[in-house]
Amino acid sequence: MLENENLESRIVKSDYKILIVDDVMSNVLLLKILLTNEKYQVCTANCGNMCIEQAKAEKPDLILLDVMMPDISGFDAAQILKKDPETAHIPIIFLTALNNPSDLVHGFQVGANDFLTKPFNKEELVVRVFHQIKLVAATRIIEHQNEELRATISNRDKMYSVIAHDLRSPMASIRMVLNLVVNAMSPDIIGPELFELLDKANRESEDVHDLLDNLLKWTKSQTGRLNVVRQDLDLNDIIPGVVDIFEMIAQTKKIDLKYQGSSNPVVVYADNDMLKTVVRNFLSNAIKFSPENSSIEITLSEEGDFAKVSVRDHGVGIAPDRIDSIFKKGETTYGTGGEEGSGLGLQLCADFARKIDGDVMVESTLGEGSTFSVLVPLKK
Repeated sequence: MLENENLESRIVKSDYKILIVDDVMSNVLLLKILLTNEKYQVCTANCGNMCIEQAKAEKPDLILLDVMMPDISGFDAAQILKKDPETAHIPIIFLTALNNPSDLVHGFQVGANDFLTKPFNKEELVVRVFHQIKLVAATRIIEHQNEELRATISNRDKMYSVIAHDLRSPMASIRMVLNLVVNAMSPDIIGPELFELLDKANRESEDVHDLLDNLLKWTKSQTGRLNVVRQDLDLNDIIPGVVDIFEMIAQTKKIDLKYQGSSNPVVVYADNDMLKTVVRNFLSNAIKFSPENSSIEITLSEEGDFAKVSVRDHGVGIAPDRIDSIFKKGETTYGTGGEEGSGLGLQLCADFARKIDGDVMVESTLGEGSTFSVLVPLKK
């Protein structure tokens, strides 16, 4: 009720134009006086063909259309208006002396929004016209809000893309330098306090780089600018390369990466970059949530029509109440070394796996560790 009253108070009747169509001049003059007194803009036509011309030229917000006219009927004029994209959205109130139910049904079938029976009551006319104008006003508000929302989303996605793209390259350089420095130094050389700070900076640079990479890909995926390029891939060639990338990172936490491949070719039909992104995120999370001096096992197997890549850690595990939503919510989480995660990576994993007709899954025991797996369709 309050929303309706608020809408009515926002309507300025002089902003709305009504087209009156009737071949009887006295009816046109009466309607024109009534609606002008209500502060509406008014334009007129005296036949069906003129109604169509005026509707295109004047772009009214509402048409009061007589049914019985000498050239073409109001029903025929309405059909023509509703087939034209320029005029299809304009609501129509039929003015008619017909009261046969079949005529009313036909009127609604050709696009009527309402009927007024001649001779019409003045108060009823004003109320019915205002009701249609309220619907027009509400539609305009919704369309305006949708435009603002689309603009906001577009600007947000553009901002995400610019931030991720422009920061990703320099961040990759910083990450590489810090990796090299940390591996070349030791607490004995530069002291334990400085080494700890350097090690912390190294881990944080990894997290920031991963976040920017995920953010860039997620934005492209959400805006439809990320194409799926499927090809035949032997996972025995793909997965070891991904594991090698994380060897140096794992060494900073004294974590042993153990890869167990397959003795036979495991050929899938998938997008190379998307698949690597999923496995990289699984490995990054496994390292992040594993304690020092532990191990992470990466295994490759086949299950029915799918290849399965699993990453198992022996870290903090996941609480049972979070398992079902782990791939849906972008929750901030913290690793065993204080590493901060946005939760975006797992959302991206689920999105990418499904784009290549696969899926993701997780098994976990709190305090014992987790196993994240991605299923990828085998080549048929």
